[in-house]
Amino acid sequence: MTDPQELQAFRQEVAGWLEQNCPPSQRQPVVQSEQIWGGRKRQFPSEDARTWFEACRDRGFTAPDWPAAYGGAGLTAEQHKVLTGEMRRLGCRPPLYDQGLWMLGPALLVYGSEEQKREHLTAICRGEVRWAQGYSEPGAGSDLASLKTRADDDGDAFIVNGTKIWTTKADQADWIFCLVRTDDDAPKQQGISFLLIDMESEGVSTSPIPLISGESEFCQTFFDNVRVPKENLVGELNGGWSVAKELLKHERKMMAMVGDMGEKPAMSLVELARHCVGTKDDGVLNNPAMRDRMAQHLMREQAVASLAERIYHQGKAGQVDPRLPLLMKYLGTREIQANDELILELLGAEGLTMDDPSIVDDSRKRVKQWAFNKALTIAGGTSEIQLNIIAKRALGMPSVGGNS
Repeated sequence: MTDPQELQAFRQEVAGWLEQNCPPSQRQPVVQSEQIWGGRKRQFPSEDARTWFEACRDRGFTAPDWPAAYGGAGLTAEQHKVLTGEMRRLGCRPPLYDQGLWMLGPALLVYGSEEQKREHLTAICRGEVRWAQGYSEPGAGSDLASLKTRADDDGDAFIVNGTKIWTTKADQADWIFCLVRTDDDAPKQQGISFLLIDMESEGVSTSPIPLISGESEFCQTFFDNVRVPKENLVGELNGGWSVAKELLKHERKMMAMVGDMGEKPAMSLVELARHCVGTKDDGVLNNPAMRDRMAQHLMREQAVASLAERIYHQGKAGQVDPRLPLLMKYLGTREIQANDELILELLGAEGLTMDDPSIVDDSRKRVKQWAFNKALTIAGGTSEIQLNIIAKRALGMPSVGGNS
């Protein structure tokens, strides 16, 4: 535990640093087109965005709780919470977005070699590399362990063939972390390895997938005789399932909190309800049924936030209950979609279109977000599969057929 006086001194120092280094334009609500993504193709939406990113990069605040040796700031759990609170108080935008920060990095800290940590973690923190995830395949989604993408031994390298799907922003990524089959004869989870693949390698190609939101966030990625050096193997050969599970803990948490990272609408849910439904003289919503549903949703949303904080502190203590990220992913994504449904009901006729220029821009963005967020209960493990896993691992219920 950090001494209370030291923590207060840290709070004052951080508050002063943020005031000095975060430009006013970077203290505005996040706009999707102005998010700062790393990578070889990195472009800054403004000089203020560059200034803010570079200040955080040099201070280690792109990954505050990662060790300083790998580009982080080496903050304790208490210090990280203080920093997060001060950034929220000032309205500071996230200095960097990347799947390397949210998923790969935490897994490398556990399973990566020292050489892999120094090469890849530092590049992630500095925004020099953008990562994509190569897990799902056209025939291996919920049953991920049935994946067919192969990595065959070729001396000092693996030769990778196959395809991955739903690879978010793979067409803009520099590297991809992949699950590949390296032993056909082993039980399926035991024959999988975890590889890091440079997207510029010969034989790698991507194809964006149009979504109902009108975006093409997801891609299908193809590997045609791609040569991958063996030093890019993370963990043990055929031990990739353990790495994958470690990474999924962080992905599930990220999926549950994705609403906090994106562009915020002009009005909160409560403000929108007051605008659309109206209030009585005492400020209470005119629609009792809507008021009741909103109250239930907001209470569940607060419970999810409390669960996230519990998981965070357990993680810093190295004592995470493995059942909690399962609950977090299921409950968090459910509430994001519940929020979207309430918004569309409040919008009424304005909630029927994403592209009618006669409808105000904020309403069209809300409808588009509703459409995109339909993916959240599929990505990172479908809700149906999550419930099966929760039933078995968290509640100890027997599997179908009576097997525990």
